Amino acid sequence: MVRKAYFTPALFTFLGELRLHNEREWFERNRERYLRDVRDPMLRFISDFAPVLRKIAPCLVADPRPVGGSLFRLHRDTRFSSDKTPYKTNVAARFRHEAGRNVHGPGYYLSLDPDEVVVGGGVWHPEADALRMIRRSIFEQPGAWKRAAATPAMRRLAWWGDSLTRSPRGFPGDHPLVDMLRRKDFAAGVELGQRDALSPRFLDRCADVYRALAPAMKLLAHAQGLTW
Repeated sequence: MVRKAYFTPALFTFLGELRLHNEREWFERNRERYLRDVRDPMLRFISDFAPVLRKIAPCLVADPRPVGGSLFRLHRDTRFSSDKTPYKTNVAARFRHEAGRNVHGPGYYLSLDPDEVVVGGGVWHPEADALRMIRRSIFEQPGAWKRAAATPAMRRLAWWGDSLTRSPRGFPGDHPLVDMLRRKDFAAGVELGQRDALSPRFLDRCADVYRALAPAMKLLAHAQGLTW
């Protein structure tokens, strides 16, 4: 049986036009396009990815509900932003830890917009307690972290986020993984293009990235006392 792609060029066309017409009146006129070409294909992807995810990381959840599930809201929170445009111009999903939304556990991430397709995961902007626990795990288990970061599949990914310019307080500057200790974000992945997202093999490509991340994700989860 020939596998069908989840996403079509219409998804990127819609998001590109939304950039130019980021206003409620235009969106309401084009709501059916959004549902047909953007939201529903992503929900199908999330639904079909759920059994694959269970094999990679049983503790993470792929929830295909249109509201309250893995799909990010399209509406932006403009309360504290100078940018008052009402809509995000990407479509994204997050596969969270089963422990819940208030836990800074590791999760997988997928985002599509006309300029880039992002596939990755980890812990982004952890709060102080979670950050301290992750750094303590790196400090106490350098061998395990080094092995997780040095697998051939993981080395093909790029680390994302910010780092301190010097060692965090309470950690030595000569630690063998000092660069990892300096990190403020513990996330990695790949940046792909539209052609990748339009391929019938895109779900498999995402799964490969998530499998590569799994050893590091396991350490991030265990550092915070979470299952993996």
